[in-house]
Amino acid sequence: MTMKQCRQLISLLLAFLLLFGGAVLSEEEEEEIEFLPDDEVFLEDTTDYGDVPWNFPVDLQDMDPAMIRLANKYVLLGKDYKPDPIMTMVRRKANKDGSNANGGVNKASTSEMKLQKECGEALVAMFEGALQDGITLYLKSAYRSYQTQNTMYYNRLKNNHGKDDGWVSKPGASDHQTGLGCDIVSKAWRSKAMNAQFAKTKEAEWMKEHAQEYGFILRYPKDKEDLTEINFEPWHYRYVGIPAANYIMNEGICLEEFHEQLQTAIDQFLEDGGNPKLVEPYIQRSAE
Repeated sequence: MTMKQCRQLISLLLAFLLLFGGAVLSEEEEEEIEFLPDDEVFLEDTTDYGDVPWNFPVDLQDMDPAMIRLANKYVLLGKDYKPDPIMTMVRRKANKDGSNANGGVNKASTSEMKLQKECGEALVAMFEGALQDGITLYLKSAYRSYQTQNTMYYNRLKNNHGKDDGWVSKPGASDHQTGLGCDIVSKAWRSKAMNAQFAKTKEAEWMKEHAQEYGFILRYPKDKEDLTEINFEPWHYRYVGIPAANYIMNEGICLEEFHEQLQTAIDQFLEDGGNPKLVEPYIQRSAE
């Protein structure tokens, strides 16, 4: 029996009780009947795949297509792409007991920084979790628009004799444009030029061990430069949601590999006769 059929059966049973149960129940007994909202009938819902198996470690219901969205030189975001909803990250203020008074984060500069709302809230939680372990993190860079990335990219080319050295993504290919990419540093690195030495800090080590608990992954790992085509960035973390983050970090893969595996699962699902509407939102297409 499918989840939908189960819901329908329960609805019929509840309707039967309402119609016929009143004749045999006392007023006191009727008051004790608790009717759960439709989305609370089951403790855990599952996607109805019919008779077609879903051969991927992460269930579709545990992945938001917008959160796992890929952005690189092969899968470009459009010029008008902007995360929605988006929130402005405010500077953290502490209560007398040290707790977060305003839902903010430590910031490496006074400049305005924005993130997709779910990502921003998860980042606040991660920063608070780090503080409990004696680690203070600072947000150095967040959402960047296509236009801002375009300016940064061509300034980099101009200052590097026209060579793309892998440090600044071309416009449309930046993880920052998703609103889910964050550059996170320690207090000592707030104004430093970023390089791989940051990986040796206690802050970088803490993030690599705990970020997945909050839905973040190390976006550009050291041993995946041939796949990401971006230099190792131990400060750049990307929000994908907890289920996907746990799988990616536990398996030691990058987001490109995750999508390659996901696409293989989608192809198999469709070949086996699966419903195309279920997987369509998860198929990545480049804006160009």
